[in-house]
Amino acid sequence: MAKHITYAEAGVDVDEGARAVDAIKDAVKATNRPEVIGGLGGFGSCFSMKGYKDMEDPVLVSGTDGVGTKLAIAQLLDRHDTVGQDLVAMCVDDVVPIGAEPLFFLDYIAIGKLKAEHVAQIVQGIADGCRMSGCALVGGEMAEHPGVMKPDDYDLAGFVVGVVDRPKMIGPHLVHAGDVVLGLPSSGIHSNGYSLVRKVAIEGKTVEQLNQPLPELGGESLADAVMRPTTIYAGKLMAALRAGAPIEAMAHITGGGITENLNRALPANVDAVVYRGGADGPAWDIPPVITYCVKAAGLTPDEAYKTFNMGVGMSIICARKDQDEVVAKLREQGLEPFVMGECVEGAGKVTYR
Repeated sequence: MAKHITYAEAGVDVDEGARAVDAIKDAVKATNRPEVIGGLGGFGSCFSMKGYKDMEDPVLVSGTDGVGTKLAIAQLLDRHDTVGQDLVAMCVDDVVPIGAEPLFFLDYIAIGKLKAEHVAQIVQGIADGCRMSGCALVGGEMAEHPGVMKPDDYDLAGFVVGVVDRPKMIGPHLVHAGDVVLGLPSSGIHSNGYSLVRKVAIEGKTVEQLNQPLPELGGESLADAVMRPTTIYAGKLMAALRAGAPIEAMAHITGGGITENLNRALPANVDAVVYRGGADGPAWDIPPVITYCVKAAGLTPDEAYKTFNMGVGMSIICARKDQDEVVAKLREQGLEPFVMGECVEGAGKVTYR
């Protein structure tokens, strides 16, 4: 007779999985929108589109992303309560530049050994991010991978669906030479560039050292600075758009920095000239942790602006005549825009002054 081996003995604890689901039910429920049909437990998640039937040409907009190697630092520090917000931010702020309202979100958690309390912290962060952006967390998957991943390792992926009326879509087709480029402040490194951050700022340091306050960071610890969650702009930007802010285009500044993201908001005959600053210092505030990592890596300005967000989490383009109105609408939502550049005739590239 074959030796009796249970699924748990093979490394997958379905009972712990059930405890994890119970632990996240309230967090998921708190993100519900009226369009959500049912709840956790079904094989598929349902969302009614009846409320959007009056749109002239409703277009679904989807996005997917992960958190990347920032998770390795979270695991080192045993901090799991903010990476969920990072995950949501990377997805929802990729669909709003089209003018799309994020509707619902799903997550995928791959983990070596399931621990209900860790998963609950991660999903609470995801739920917090969904509430910030106004979308519903309608489902997800927790997959235990014994033998494939180390027990404490995990990875996150997310998926969002939004909607926009095609005549109201914004983007490069609305941008012209003479327009103004505004920036929205980032909270820090956000969720990109962490392979370099780990190499130059984390490796070789103990957890105790990472938790020590540093004068270069204004008395903040490196652990706190690198784990600060990504700012979510989508909910406030959608509110500004609904209030009539005449925004032409947006660019989510993620991997590739300003150089490789702002160009995605430009038509082929327009360049963006970014005011990088000069002898008097940077043209806007750069978070100390970014300056710290740029210095530790010895990056040139061109390399830095192609690696980190450099203090700009989202760029917004509008006509110069509309600048005051756009700024006012954004400030009404608690955002603090600043002028970071202008649009000129060109070839769809980002240049610096």
